[in-house]
Amino acid sequence: MPSQTYPQLNNKPVAKKVRNIYKERIKQFLSEGPYKLFNLPAVLDDARISDEEYVRLEVYSVPDLKRPHFKEAIKGTFRPARKGESFGPSWSTHWFRIHVRVPRKAVWLDNKQLEFHWDNHNEGLVYNTEGLPLQGLTGDDERPVWPIPNEWKNGEWHTFYIEASCNGMFGNGDRDQIQPPDPNRWFVLSYADLVAPCHDARALYLDFGIIADAAIQLDQDSWESNVALKVCNDVMNVFDPEDKSTLKKCREFTKSYLGDAIDSPEVYESGQKTFVYAIGHCHIDTAWLWPYAETRRKTARSWASQLALIRQYPEHRFACSQAQQYKWLKEEYPDLFEEIKKEVKNGKFNFIGGSWVENDTNMPSGEALVRQMLLGQRFFESNFGERSVTYWLPDTFGYSPQVPQVCRGAGMSRFLTQKLSWNNINNFPNSTFNWVALDGSQVLCHMPPADTYTSRVEFSEVSNSLRNHKNLEQDQTGLLVFGIGDGGGGPTAPMLEKLRRYRGLSDTVGLLPRVKMGHTADEYFDHLEKSTSEGKDLVTWVGELYFELHRGTYTTQSDIKKGNRESEVLLHDIEYLSTLASLYSSHFKYPKERIDELWEIVCLNQFHDVLPGSAIEMVYDDARELYAEVAKKGAKLVKEAAEALGLSEEPTTNSEIIAVNTLPWPRQEILAVPSSAVADGKSLSQKLADNSQSQYVVMESAGSGLSKPIQGFKATAESAATVIESKPGVFVLENKKLKVTIEGGVITSLWDKEEDREVLTKGGKANQFVIFDDKPLYFQAWDTEVYSLDQRRYLSGAKVHIGETGPLRASVIVELKISDNSWLKSTISVDACIPPSSSVKGGEPITTLSYVDITTEVEWRENHKFLKVEFPVDVHSDVASYETQFGLIKRPTHFNTSWDVAKFEVCCHKWADLSEVTYGVTIMNDSKYGFATHGNIQRLSLLRSPKAPDGHADMGHHVMKYAILPHKGTVNSEIIRAAYNYNYPVRTYFGPKKTIQSTEDILSSVSIDDSTNIILSNIKRGEDDEDTSLGDLPVKSGKSVYLRVYDSMGGRTKATISTTLPVKKVCWSNLLEDEKEELEFETVKINKKNVTKIPICLRAFEVSTVKIQLA
Repeated sequence: MPSQTYPQLNNKPVAKKVRNIYKERIKQFLSEGPYKLFNLPAVLDDARISDEEYVRLEVYSVPDLKRPHFKEAIKGTFRPARKGESFGPSWSTHWFRIHVRVPRKAVWLDNKQLEFHWDNHNEGLVYNTEGLPLQGLTGDDERPVWPIPNEWKNGEWHTFYIEASCNGMFGNGDRDQIQPPDPNRWFVLSYADLVAPCHDARALYLDFGIIADAAIQLDQDSWESNVALKVCNDVMNVFDPEDKSTLKKCREFTKSYLGDAIDSPEVYESGQKTFVYAIGHCHIDTAWLWPYAETRRKTARSWASQLALIRQYPEHRFACSQAQQYKWLKEEYPDLFEEIKKEVKNGKFNFIGGSWVENDTNMPSGEALVRQMLLGQRFFESNFGERSVTYWLPDTFGYSPQVPQVCRGAGMSRFLTQKLSWNNINNFPNSTFNWVALDGSQVLCHMPPADTYTSRVEFSEVSNSLRNHKNLEQDQTGLLVFGIGDGGGGPTAPMLEKLRRYRGLSDTVGLLPRVKMGHTADEYFDHLEKSTSEGKDLVTWVGELYFELHRGTYTTQSDIKKGNRESEVLLHDIEYLSTLASLYSSHFKYPKERIDELWEIVCLNQFHDVLPGSAIEMVYDDARELYAEVAKKGAKLVKEAAEALGLSEEPTTNSEIIAVNTLPWPRQEILAVPSSAVADGKSLSQKLADNSQSQYVVMESAGSGLSKPIQGFKATAESAATVIESKPGVFVLENKKLKVTIEGGVITSLWDKEEDREVLTKGGKANQFVIFDDKPLYFQAWDTEVYSLDQRRYLSGAKVHIGETGPLRASVIVELKISDNSWLKSTISVDACIPPSSSVKGGEPITTLSYVDITTEVEWRENHKFLKVEFPVDVHSDVASYETQFGLIKRPTHFNTSWDVAKFEVCCHKWADLSEVTYGVTIMNDSKYGFATHGNIQRLSLLRSPKAPDGHADMGHHVMKYAILPHKGTVNSEIIRAAYNYNYPVRTYFGPKKTIQSTEDILSSVSIDDSTNIILSNIKRGEDDEDTSLGDLPVKSGKSVYLRVYDSMGGRTKATISTTLPVKKVCWSNLLEDEKEELEFETVKINKKNVTKIPICLRAFEVSTVKIQLA
């Protein structure tokens, strides 16, 4: 029946809303623009005061850019301060003592939560008078509010402190251009106000913002968008800034769209299916646009803020990684650390990640990746009673193909990142998938579909958490990682309020994916495993997660990369020598605490903005000091262990020169020793060309242990290294295997005498230095772009002369002017081919490969130039091989697809190789990581010259080594060993003749037999042995030795570990040194010694750990 009340006449026309006009109108309501006094911002505060009757400020400006802690700072001399005053310069610290008194008026006393508003446009930390950090403060309206205690309404004066750091959240540069920091930046104190907020207005502000986003961003033809637009206009029509009672009516309108439960965590209890799991996070770059020292304070500021929010919002769960930052907090803010431990126990503050820092995974060695996990997991377990199960690297610049295997060995089966969403050529095709390592190990990987790890909880980010998901056929959920990040901070109260409103909107209206709070990141991964049949339903990605951006990070800050490589090698040698010394010398105690200290430094500098070269100059000043500390302390540790083994760095009576080979295979090296050490003339030697008091000798070892000079052998014309100037400007280096022709400063011919073939292409020039223009689109230190390959300049005009003249080493020196400010000197040399002595014949063969060794010295003062060196070789293959952690990876040499083009610059470790089935060429290096193989041109990246964020990156003097190694066949274990030898020099000592044999026996206690493919990469003592434990975790009885072994070539391999150590028990261990299955072994007599044989079998590219429990 028709309605009886429907009017017959209509004299009041009603227009259809002109959508675009009304949509523009709603933007005014929250605006600070010309209508501010008539819109919502006008009523956000009920009262605000800052005069000295209620707020008094004092300041202590700390001299000399020091960063004193609370107890020291409050002893400083404070003076009166005021709003409007400027504080600086950059990186200085100012401690404010603030006294407040709440007015005895109803507008203040009746307010449910008063606030103190502070904006010094920098970073600050609130302390109580006892020195407990309460909350961080960030300028420019990021986090300007501190809720003051309700007890302060008693009319008395109350005091608190703010430590203000003169840097913004992103340091002191121009963040938009990521420029070097301004050293003289000053910060104005704009707000220091006591505020009585209008809570209804604040709530309406949040409501309106969400509904306005719905009106603008939802499908414009949907009823949900049209209703949202109507609600916004209804609110604006009712709102009266002169009548705050209209706020309640306005909220009735907003709750009709958002629901009634949005003011409490009960909004999440609707029971409806959720699609977006929101987890609070605070990504703090351990160093980037600020130094390490500032990160220590950023950690306290950020985490104190999260503790406050956890207590205010029951649904809030906060995830934070990086054990190093937890350790800093424990050392410098112990009371705050104890508060965090309570919330960890309550399940609200979630440690995650498992690693020491959020490290780069491209350049650290395999053992360094292991130590990231070992240090991190042990810290978490010793302090919180548990380990992490999720590796958390949201911001790292690409991911090694062995990361999944290392994760599994460290007890982590989940992995989170999102950086590949930044790819600048191809879109990565997956969001949730199984990532598979070289050996077949897998982790469940999730890349948050919102494509950010620092979500501000914008409407689009919630929507994209489902819309951008690329694997919805397997699972229909995504993780939203929210909170201010990079510079720290984390979630804010408005973010948590917005999330409640998003959930209310989803339950009431729909269209927006339903958000869930109150869970941890680990619980989200639990859900993924359950919903995908333990991951069996997920797609797979095998091999590296190559990041198609930031390719310049393999090269930038050359000296830092060299410090990393040298430190990794040094720590290998320290552990090898210290392990054996601790077992054979009763006077030597394994220096675990000191070794851990050095590993912590090396792992710290492997943070993903330090080792890659993308931080400011201050960071690299710190990093160089830290590497110098590692070198100094490491040298002392090596010396102590060597002395415990009867070795001395200086000659003594009846001593002879020897060298320690810390690698587990025979080797022969030519090295310089003091002339006095070979004065008897028995050893084959050669005086250095620089007339120094040193001579080259040939040192040889039958395995790991001592190397001795070869005696009783004279270089023949065939075996010697020679050099001649065959005609003016043409120089020929030659040994038994190679003939190298140098003309015009480049190698124009490299003849392999054994294989009777030219190594270089016809007309090719090797060791050809090339300067490329290097002007990336945006990120200077990070990026080099594919178009840089189109702008190159080959260096020419070299001065060439003979250096060493043989018979052990012959060399030619090439000098080149790069520009008016830069030059280089490249020494090209070959060594004699000395046959192994009789002492090692019949045992495992010594690597006898011959290579062209090149040492290049560069004075580099360029601007946006990239120095590389080329090797055009007569080898054809569509793939090249590159060493990576615990194995090798093959990449295309062509540009067939956009995925191939994207890999125009890649990462390698100690070597890169281009091989056909019958022949190949390996380029070895001692400290470089950037490489490219385009067709048959192998190109090693040497130096860059970006000007931001470090204006002096790579400027200065550099020395680098690399070598051209031609070889028969494809990559093989002999090449792997040669590259190890190239990076792990033997260490020269003097030893008493009567004890040398016993020292040799000790140093050769462990070896790998029956396979050259399996590498024994590290030897160390157990973390928790009764004589090594630091007491942080339960002590294990007895003494143990751990051996890290891996298959280097990519095939299931059997081998035998042989050891003269007294063995009680042998078992597999994971990387955290938890015992796994026992291994069988037998002990036999060999040359009157008890030798234990331990058979092992590794799958292709498997890395494993063998624990030997000693009798």
